[in-house]
Amino acid sequence: MKIPFFDLKSINASLKKELAAAYNAVVEEGSYILGDKVKKFEAGYAVYCQSTHCIGVGNGLDAIRLSLEAAGIGKDDEVIIPSNTYIATALAVSYVGAKPVLVEPRLTTYSIDADKIEAAITKKTKAIIPVHLYGQCCEMDSILKIAKRHNLYVVEDNAQAQGAMYKGQKTGSFGHVNATSFYPTKNLGALGDAGAVTTNNEKLADKVSMLRNYGSQKKYYHEIIGYNSRLDELQAAFLLVKLKHLNKWNKERQRIAKKYTALLKGVDNIILPVSIADGAHVYHQYVIRTKKRNELQEYLLKKGIGTMVHYPVPIHLQKAYSNLNYKKGSLPIAEEISDTIMSLPIYPGLTESMLEYVCKSIKGFF
Repeated sequence: MKIPFFDLKSINASLKKELAAAYNAVVEEGSYILGDKVKKFEAGYAVYCQSTHCIGVGNGLDAIRLSLEAAGIGKDDEVIIPSNTYIATALAVSYVGAKPVLVEPRLTTYSIDADKIEAAITKKTKAIIPVHLYGQCCEMDSILKIAKRHNLYVVEDNAQAQGAMYKGQKTGSFGHVNATSFYPTKNLGALGDAGAVTTNNEKLADKVSMLRNYGSQKKYYHEIIGYNSRLDELQAAFLLVKLKHLNKWNKERQRIAKKYTALLKGVDNIILPVSIADGAHVYHQYVIRTKKRNELQEYLLKKGIGTMVHYPVPIHLQKAYSNLNYKKGSLPIAEEISDTIMSLPIYPGLTESMLEYVCKSIKGFF
């Protein structure tokens, strides 16, 4: 049996008529930049995230960068981020001239350990970026209390958790300003690069809106130095189609995850995902951990099963961040996670027989 790690073709094929109609509507309207579809998607996604404002941008990295810049974070500032995250979180901090300060995650949830944040705060610290990794919300109560106590901005990185909840509140609505990505493999994915910023703060929303569009609110009038990072009209049309299906897809991911956990429970030498109390995990990834990760991954590949490692090299050991002067062993939890985690196939359309085959193969290996 051939089981890809992610099957984008089947997901999009199920929406072929709707996506084609969305494409045709944009072409017929002839408005391709910041048109009606962008406005409709921004309104819809804001409501979905329980936020007042949504500003569509070019991609997830720009969403974080523009969020930080709108909050006035820049040269010589420090921003706390998790040591276990995709490099885009750190790159956005670097782009605005600030320094990323890495804080270790909890080994149980893989997300930033709120108990370790305060020790990393200095006079230069201006913001915290909690990353809702793999589809699970961070410990937002504790993070928000710390931020308030030290007068820091909170900028959520919600790229992997669209629809996740914590104590009945959606991710993307906790922070002062929040970023997400609609990269094609996300729970809500476009057919190309796309991103958005959500916020309940009108001033921050206006600032992001100007930054994404050459620093302009009115054509040919430029109030600040801005960028060209606008959500594409076609991508907005496709996202409008997909947004209607997001809750259904997230429930499907949760069902698959529950089945994985039931079938793999008790298997020696692997650690299964843990959900935080009061949280609704949407399983962007189903991540297991084992010291025999490399051998298991090779074995499953021979069985026709695709897997992925998110992420094989932690940020502090990347050549791009050698200037931070970390060494191997500096952040042992991030390093252990990078050495032992593996993501199993999880996506709408993964059948029972495919899921059972994956679990049977894992059991067979051990």
